[in-house]
Amino acid sequence: MTRILLVEDEPEMARLIAAKLGKSGFIADHMRTLSEAHGALEAHSYACVILDRRLPDGDGVTLLADIRKLQPGLRVLVVTACDAVNDRIDGLDAGADDYLTKPFDADELMARVRACLRRPGGERLPPVVIGALSFDLDAREARIHGESIVLHRRELALLETLVRNAGRVVLRTSLMDEIYGFDDDIQGNALNILVSRLRRRLFDHCAGVEIHSARGIGYLLKKST
Repeated sequence: MTRILLVEDEPEMARLIAAKLGKSGFIADHMRTLSEAHGALEAHSYACVILDRRLPDGDGVTLLADIRKLQPGLRVLVVTACDAVNDRIDGLDAGADDYLTKPFDADELMARVRACLRRPGGERLPPVVIGALSFDLDAREARIHGESIVLHRRELALLETLVRNAGRVVLRTSLMDEIYGFDDDIQGNALNILVSRLRRRLFDHCAGVEIHSARGIGYLLKKST
């Protein structure tokens, strides 16, 4: 769950939040209006929504009802300049999981995003172990032979998606949706290059896993034979 929907109409604010999310390993799909956000929710699954209130076509809080219908378990963090106590109460009562007022500290924003994404009750998923590779789905961390490895943001998103579907072919279109945002300028061979780069990293670290190609269809991850 690496994709986050950012609903924010102020260009500079949106750019700063998206950049912070990107550095933390998330894909940010930026929408400027309630209408655009509704379309994105119908097209993609998200881990979290960062939602402004004062949008060109209405109050962001009105989107919460649609969010609960389209993606019932989706976490919502309202980030807005509407800072009165009644505003915060209205937002939380409408279904938001958290409420952060502007101006805010970027590190606090990320801490609140991480808090929203934690599983209920502190329950954690066990790491997925394939060969010498261990992937912590909650921490989004890859280890090989017990040692943490550093991956670029898109390499990490690719590996996470393959790990979640280990042993099964993941369609190219599904991988593209998970790895790239709406606004990304994607070259035709971008996914092939990314897969080749990740293959090399896994091989160099003796991970004991291989990424296999299903020609024209997609890729699958499995233990080396």
